[in-house]
Amino acid sequence: MKKSIPHLTATIKSIATIVTLAAITLVPVSCVDADEYEDTPTGNFEALWKIIDEHYCFFDYKQQEYGLDWNAVYHKYKVRVDNNMKTSQLFEVCCDMLSELRDGHVNLSSARDYGRYWTWQEAYPKNFSDTLYRHYMGTDYMIASSLSYRVLDNNIGYIRCATFESPIGEGNLNEILSYLALCRGLIIDIRNNGGGDLTMAERLAGRFVQEKTLVSYMQHKTGPGHNDFSSKEAQYLEPSNGMRWHKKVCLLTNRSVYSAANYFAVIMRALPNVTIVGDHTGGGSGMPMNSSLPNGWNVRYSACPIYDKNGRHTEFGIDPDVKVDLTEASRQHNMDDIIEKACQILGQ
Repeated sequence: MKKSIPHLTATIKSIATIVTLAAITLVPVSCVDADEYEDTPTGNFEALWKIIDEHYCFFDYKQQEYGLDWNAVYHKYKVRVDNNMKTSQLFEVCCDMLSELRDGHVNLSSARDYGRYWTWQEAYPKNFSDTLYRHYMGTDYMIASSLSYRVLDNNIGYIRCATFESPIGEGNLNEILSYLALCRGLIIDIRNNGGGDLTMAERLAGRFVQEKTLVSYMQHKTGPGHNDFSSKEAQYLEPSNGMRWHKKVCLLTNRSVYSAANYFAVIMRALPNVTIVGDHTGGGSGMPMNSSLPNGWNVRYSACPIYDKNGRHTEFGIDPDVKVDLTEASRQHNMDDIIEKACQILGQ
């Protein structure tokens, strides 16, 4: 788990957001009391392991995927902890332990550092180029809140959604879709969108559904055991009361699509007029919650899993309908392979 802090595009901002989206009442689970542990390296390590043990939501899934054994992880890192170690050394050990979860929603933060796991995106091709993006957009594109948009030369609408962190108003969406109404089809580019507010993702998706549609399922923890979950609760997307899009849509994705953006891709994949083009998304489908250690460090962790409409995990992302990578040959001709493929699909 890396521990320096570069720019982070966005993360899920509010627990309340997804609770609203789920339309369920969370049942309280027993919490690890930081006061039960001493403010020593050993006490903080024990508290951290216990918090994750009681509240993390993907133990069984990740045991199946890559053999995660949380008890074995405890013994692996416990031997590296003693009460004479420096604070910086403890932070490193704790971050290394948390990285065993392979979860970008698992973070340890102190006053001087922020531990995180970013291999979900760093180990893969970017499949996005700022240079190519500027080539397609030019300088005369429109901006409405956090969305940039224009009509491409082939009369295909293009919306760039780089984050769900900023508010997107219903009026913004009405104006955008009205402006693009005569286009043959629509591209929504969420590549490099690290997430944000799930309400914004749902609000945008509501413009592309014509009737109440099952899009996902959600569970929540009901106790401290690894298998203490509620039954899967069906999540439905309601059509917007504003202007809606009825033509074909291509959604562009890459490995840096994460968290709320990954959920947006899950929603859009459930709709019949949408084709996902590009690369596998980064994932991040667990609702994050927070707890504190005796020394005041904050730990964030995935607590409630979200599944796609078929009940499948999306924690490690979803595949595109059409897999496309950027090629160097196309770059040299100022062409984005993923945008060009989307234009081809929409032009058929």
